[in-house]
Amino acid sequence: MSQTGSKYPICGHRVGWYDGRVEIVERTDELIVLTQSAAAKIKGLMAEEPDGEATVLRVAVQGGGCSGFEYALGFDRGAQEGDHEVETHGVTVVVDPFSAPYLRGAEIDFLETIQESGFKINNPNVTAACGCGHSFQVAEGEAPEDAGHGCGAGCSH
Repeated sequence: MSQTGSKYPICGHRVGWYDGRVEIVERTDELIVLTQSAAAKIKGLMAEEPDGEATVLRVAVQGGGCSGFEYALGFDRGAQEGDHEVETHGVTVVVDPFSAPYLRGAEIDFLETIQESGFKINNPNVTAACGCGHSFQVAEGEAPEDAGHGCGAGCSH
């Protein structure tokens, strides 16, 4: 309120006010995130690498596998030109420009249960996945022409 008791400035004009409706929405368009469990495991693995060899986690999508695409996770010395960089729970994740659209909104978790152990990627862009759990498909028309369609290593069918 101004000194005149009105919510408008003394001159009567609205300054910096917004008349439209405002909707508060949680942003879920993060490129890629790590769970706390995944970040802890990655930090431990990075610590085992020689100094300077593993400063970032590189996540990529490549053609191959039963369903057309496979994930590739590995350590790198740093980001390359054009890479997207995201920091989650103290781990820097880099994604190349080709892979970024396929990974938008993905979450990397680390599981250690009686049934499964290892990194699991929950990717909202996946429309179908192979029974092997290592390859996936995206919506029709999103796959590049050079994506492989043969059964990759580790596929059991």
